Amino acid sequence: MPYKQKEIEKKYYTIGEVADLFKVASSLIRYWETEFDIISPKKNRKGNRLYTPEDIESIKLVYHLVKEKGYTLQGAREMIKNEGIKAKDKSEAIHALERVKDFLLELKRNLA
Repeated sequence: MPYKQKEIEKKYYTIGEVADLFKVASSLIRYWETEFDIISPKKNRKGNRLYTPEDIESIKLVYHLVKEKGYTLQGAREMIKNEGIKAKDKSEAIHALERVKDFLLELKRNLA
């Protein structure tokens, strides 16, 4: 049985890494930070933002509501305030289904 090396997961991500992950400008991430209380990155001594995986999940929820579903910022704030857990669960389910779809399409291409 071959040795499977465990992938190292980072504890903190820079704003540039987070912006690249979502393919948006870092200024948009900073703006969302001011608009949504659920996004609260730590800052180091130099003032650089350090995002945890939990912060990235919060940004993923905001991104889903604003960019994918078309909510206004006010609408997204209200959705998170009123149905935060439900909205997060729906967003996670959608992303999981997209990963399964990508896997199945890749499998189909390899079989053809």
